Amino acid sequence: MSEKQFHEQCERTLRAIEDAIDACGVDVDTSRSGQVLELEFDDGSKIIVNGNEPVREIWVAARSGAFHYRADAGKWIDTRSGDDLFVTLSRLVSQHAGSQIKLSDAD
Repeated sequence: MSEKQFHEQCERTLRAIEDAIDACGVDVDTSRSGQVLELEFDDGSKIIVNGNEPVREIWVAARSGAFHYRADAGKWIDTRSGDDLFVTLSRLVSQHAGSQIKLSDAD
């Protein structure tokens, strides 16, 4: 994947995450700076999602750990577990928010 392709795909994904968070009905503050998206919850905990250009991955940091995702057939797949990014984010956001949330990629 070229640098330009990565930027485009990363941007689409971060926007999709923001849209999914807005649509899920949970009170989560989001802030964005370039390829870094920060989700902050009422208890002060955070989930950070960022594009890592040199390795062409999206990284997620949360209380429960760190996760690395590579693009595969139009999805971002965890390099260790094989889970889809949105599946993991649904689980993490649910844990942080204290209620069951299902996020999905609008694409």
